[in-house]
Amino acid sequence: MRTYFITDQEEREKVIRMCKTCFIAMADDNKPYVVPMNFALDGNTVLLHGAQEGRKWEILNKNPKICVTWMLGEELAWQDVQVGCSYRVKSKTVIAEGEVEIVDDYDEKVRCLNVFMTQYSNLEFKFSPPSVRNVGGLKAHVKEWSGKEFGVNVNSPGKLKN
Repeated sequence: MRTYFITDQEEREKVIRMCKTCFIAMADDNKPYVVPMNFALDGNTVLLHGAQEGRKWEILNKNPKICVTWMLGEELAWQDVQVGCSYRVKSKTVIAEGEVEIVDDYDEKVRCLNVFMTQYSNLEFKFSPPSVRNVGGLKAHVKEWSGKEFGVNVNSPGKLKN
């Protein structure tokens, strides 16, 4: 079993779109903090939303640098059942690094929420003004992408199986 880099952005986006949750990492005075979140992909930007208060919000207001991680797969595999170091989890991961912009504009929040919902549903949605005003909108502008596929059969590297 091997590990391959996923260098094709289209392949990375397939992984991302198959996920329902991402993990965002931030740093508060050199102290790491990671939270799971729902998300949407909007070009080279990751859309996030949540409460406009709390630890995450405080950290991002001080330090907008962010790392977002997605992972597919949890199948355990091994080359030799008796050799512990030969065990792997077959998976695909994508990591995005960038900076967060806080979205305050009402119309832009609505646009982002509509894009956001396309990650989870094909339905059209309406958002009440209080809901839009009370949600904290975040845009993570990605500066660097990376991806890996772990525990791959040697004959089929780097392509997502459908």
